[in-house]
Amino acid sequence: MKHVASEGSLIAGAALGSCFVVITFAALFVLYTAHKENQKKIEKFLEDYRALKPTRFSYSDIRRISHQFSEKIGEGGYGIVYKGKLSNKINVAVKVFNNSEGNGEEFVNEVGTIGRTHHVNVVHLIGFCAEGFRRALVYEFSPNDSLEKFIFQAERNSLGWKKLQDITLGIANGIEYLHQGCDQQIFHFDIKPHNILLDHKFNPKICDFGLAKLCSNEQSAVTMTVARGTMGYIAPEVLSRTFGKVSYNSDVYSFGMLLLEMVGCRKNVDENVNTSKVYFPQWIYRHLNIVGEDIWARIDEAEDGNIARKLSIVGLWCIQWHPNDRPSMKQVVQMLEGDKDNLTMPPNPFPDTNAANSIAEISGKRYQIELPLIMEAE
Repeated sequence: MKHVASEGSLIAGAALGSCFVVITFAALFVLYTAHKENQKKIEKFLEDYRALKPTRFSYSDIRRISHQFSEKIGEGGYGIVYKGKLSNKINVAVKVFNNSEGNGEEFVNEVGTIGRTHHVNVVHLIGFCAEGFRRALVYEFSPNDSLEKFIFQAERNSLGWKKLQDITLGIANGIEYLHQGCDQQIFHFDIKPHNILLDHKFNPKICDFGLAKLCSNEQSAVTMTVARGTMGYIAPEVLSRTFGKVSYNSDVYSFGMLLLEMVGCRKNVDENVNTSKVYFPQWIYRHLNIVGEDIWARIDEAEDGNIARKLSIVGLWCIQWHPNDRPSMKQVVQMLEGDKDNLTMPPNPFPDTNAANSIAEISGKRYQIELPLIMEAE
């Protein structure tokens, strides 16, 4: 009997051991399968990330893509832009930085800011090159050049008022995205017609982030040691802290100046016109406030006149002298999408005429001015 019981114990032990082995193998198989699935997910993420992340090109790649720099399509303060093609026949713009200019800050700014953006109204950075002093960026190509080409030409308003309104809304959406849609705020500091590219459907693309600054979403203002931007578009507080703190509101001001140039189809400061119209923002504010005067009478379609008036009022709100009096870009988008009858005239943006004129007199040059370091509250 003891022998039979011993055999039974052995059989039971063997069965339990077999079950344990099976369960262990099953658990290991599940863990292995889960691990493989996780690996697949990670690899898929890295593949997608590589597709989104700008590619690093060699300088020989840049020469090949630009066809040995054979087709120049633009030139700016920091370099020359060439038309090129990738191996898959996609047209691109290749911006080659001047070797002798600066310490590379503009290049770093561009890659560091635009390299993390993905928005229909912000130009897409495809790749970059950095080999010693040789630096270049590869962008998506915009066949219709810049907005500047269309609003400052002899034939006024060749795009039509409806298209201008669409372009304006696209630019506003792009700036709002830079301010609120990224993991960090991006302040552009050089919004102007030259830096708005137009694709084949005239959709606007904000470009040239050489003066941009990255800020955490918790910051309400930035510390600057230099004034940056193009005169005629720089907000007053960027030139003098007596007007307030430098923040996203500085881009709002630049957008307002751009908007008024779109309305007037001319530079805001133009000494070749009638003396009373030399500074267009001040002229249009005065005439919008005159009861019974229709400054849009020259516009054939009533709807076009309504668009022109709406854009003018929004532009004047954006160029309020003090930063806190300006709307945010989110509010600007709402104003542009809304009815003109819901818009109210802003306060006079030019409380100090002499100060306004002194800044308006210097226009068109992009630069940075050394300023005393003033730490501003965050």
